Amino acid sequence: MAVRIAGVLLPGRKRIEFALPYIYGVGLSLSRKILSEAKVDRARKTDELTEEELGRIRKLLENKTRVEGDLRREIFMHVKRLKDIGAYRGTRHVKNLPVRGQRTRTNSRTVRGNVRRTMGSGRRPAAEKT
Repeated sequence: MAVRIAGVLLPGRKRIEFALPYIYGVGLSLSRKILSEAKVDRARKTDELTEEELGRIRKLLENKTRVEGDLRREIFMHVKRLKDIGAYRGTRHVKNLPVRGQRTRTNSRTVRGNVRRTMGSGRRPAAEKT
């Protein structure tokens, strides 16, 4: 049986410590911190948890952290503000280029997509001889 926390369906046969990071905004360290505060054993599987334990985890997630939709909205608003004021970082976001000072001559495949912009790549074939 899968468990739903913060609108996310967590896998049932996985340890709760590794299932909580499926929620956007929760990493492994935050997951461990939440479980220790909720007094839930980290080694328990997700589908073995009682309703009381799930309630404690939900309560801590709702009160202490911003997750899922709220966090996504907040990040979107920060980026939108940078674009609106015309900041350099905002223009980098608009152009879909690295924002944090990385070089772009090489090694910016992640943000650009795997686009090869080198000699001869993506070139049209030469016209046929007559």
